[in-house]
Amino acid sequence: MFKPALTAAFIFALIGVIVGAMGAHALRPVLSPDMQVSYETAVKYQFYHSFALAFAGILNLAFPGAWIKRATWAFITGIILFSGSIYLLVYLKTTQSVGIGGLGILTPIGGVFFILGWICLLLGINKRKTN
Repeated sequence: MFKPALTAAFIFALIGVIVGAMGAHALRPVLSPDMQVSYETAVKYQFYHSFALAFAGILNLAFPGAWIKRATWAFITGIILFSGSIYLLVYLKTTQSVGIGGLGILTPIGGVFFILGWICLLLGINKRKTN
């Protein structure tokens, strides 16, 4: 078991429930249909990768090693950059308080970290040391 992966999984899942509920109830009247879709995408990917983090934490029991730990950090970075940037973009567009600037580039970079996380898991299960 890799406790940082499990801890992050449960924290991000908790946050996902909170922001998902906010989007479904408090923000629905405020968000345009396009922003609702973006917001829901951020919540979905946050949940998918919360489960991936939990999976990585448990997978480390059978396949301990650096690749599973790298996957953990890639998923954490991906959630922060991908979902976090979408939440921030939706907030900024809704409040029209600040220009968006180059913030939108963080979303695809977060997506790349998701991909890297899955690649690291794949490498982790194939780099198992046999005794």
